[in-house]
Amino acid sequence: MASANPAGKRPLSPHLQIYRPMLTMLMSILHRATGAALYFGTLLVAWWLFAAAAGPEYYDFASGFANSFIGRLILFGYTWSLIHHMLGGLRHFIWDTGRGFDLPTVELLARATIIGSLTLTVLIWVIAYAVRGAF
Repeated sequence: MASANPAGKRPLSPHLQIYRPMLTMLMSILHRATGAALYFGTLLVAWWLFAAAAGPEYYDFASGFANSFIGRLILFGYTWSLIHHMLGGLRHFIWDTGRGFDLPTVELLARATIIGSLTLTVLIWVIAYAVRGAF
């Protein structure tokens, strides 16, 4: 019986050193990463709600953390993750309708997702600070 694939002549699978990084590859990685970040951010929202129900002292502690530099940085990242993941979902919804598979449209949607998520995140935070009077 002949060996179908001798040990010395096995084909090598391509890996990251062979693939050229593309915008769509980055978008796929970011979509998964923002989904994971939303999981942990939602745990923080649940913690804040628990603190609100636990009483004023614990709520003051949770609010103090959220209003610190680190807390606001985490909240900013959570906001961006939420918006980026939502826009990525809309991009996938467009693909689910059978549209947008040509390469120029794929690139346009990827760029629109990145630019849109950053723009909307900054806009939300500017409006929130303006309404709150923190500027």
